[in-house]
Amino acid sequence: MPFYEHVFLARQDLTAAQVETLTEGFTRILADGKGRVASSEYWGLRTLAYRIAKNRKAHYVLLNIDAPAAAVAELERQVGLNEDIIRFMTIRVDELATDGSAMTRRGDRAERGDRDGGRDGGRDGAGGREGRAERPRREPRAAA
Repeated sequence: MPFYEHVFLARQDLTAAQVETLTEGFTRILADGKGRVASSEYWGLRTLAYRIAKNRKAHYVLLNIDAPAAAVAELERQVGLNEDIIRFMTIRVDELATDGSAMTRRGDRAERGDRDGGRDGGRDGAGGREGRAERPRREPRAAA
């Protein structure tokens, strides 16, 4: 069977338990279509880059799916009808990720170290203006 990654964004006023109930319902839809959810990840309540349907935040959930195309089509139909879901996206992948997604691997940041190869990243107190001349100060205007 083909593999898919399905991410959906649920409204901010739902509780985590309600989002878990939605996830279980979507899992049942896939099971009825002879598919399965290999893993699911709750990424939490996160701030959106822009407002969507008057929501500034949303609950993010990722489902790694192993199911036939018909089951995924039914899942997308049901998700589209659900008023608690504000956005969703399903993509087909070659294989399912065995380790966690990038959102859950926070420990990688410490292992990577400095991204700039040892420089201090322009944080020398000059606000990243190293090598630039200071701007001349304006003289205050005399009151006329």
